Amino acid sequence: MMLLQTAATPTSSLDLILISSLETKIVLGVILVFSLASWFLIGIKWLQFRKLRGQAKRFFDVSERSPKLQEAYRAVMKLPPSPFNRLFREGLTFYSELQPGVIREEGTGHGALSPTQLEALKMVLGKEVSAGREEAGRYVSWLATIGSVSPLLGLLGTVLGVTDAFLGISSKGSGNLAAVAPGVAEALVTTVAGLAAAIPALMAYNYFSGKVGEFESELEGFGNTLVGWMAREGLL
Repeated sequence: MMLLQTAATPTSSLDLILISSLETKIVLGVILVFSLASWFLIGIKWLQFRKLRGQAKRFFDVSERSPKLQEAYRAVMKLPPSPFNRLFREGLTFYSELQPGVIREEGTGHGALSPTQLEALKMVLGKEVSAGREEAGRYVSWLATIGSVSPLLGLLGTVLGVTDAFLGISSKGSGNLAAVAPGVAEALVTTVAGLAAAIPALMAYNYFSGKVGEFESELEGFGNTLVGWMAREGLL
């Protein structure tokens, strides 16, 4: 009898999971799905920002080598599509619609925008900056959701597990430590799992939120540079 009781006693977290109740296993399954989803999103966003860094470097390298606006435009439009050359294209396209014929293939002409037209140009550039920020920040908020919900799911599993443990104790009429400890330990497994899923997700959310802010600042900076570039060449 002693041998059977010893063999049935859980000795690791895996043993606790295997002997846990159905409710606990469901909560652990949901937390596992959340954790896998967060790591998948972390990988996707890491690759995306790595690609954006490469695109930004190539864009600025090409544009800085071109002294004239029209030359820079033709050079960067040969690069793969990116938020930077989309911003460049939309800015010059909108200007060409306001001042037809001022920007020509052979060079840059001279024109002037009214204050209202200049504000409209800045609004177009701001719209492209917002679109770029939205693209870069896509799915980042999901990491915050996972990071905030996972501990709550773990707490829910703990409450359910403790409730089952005390119900089992009351039905068996045994309240000693050996009878209580396995049930409480089983319940706490979900809390640990929830924290294990939440901590990487929240850390990744803070990291990528900072990256989104940096990317937006780069786009805004280039938008301001483009306006200054156009003013320097007599387009504004």
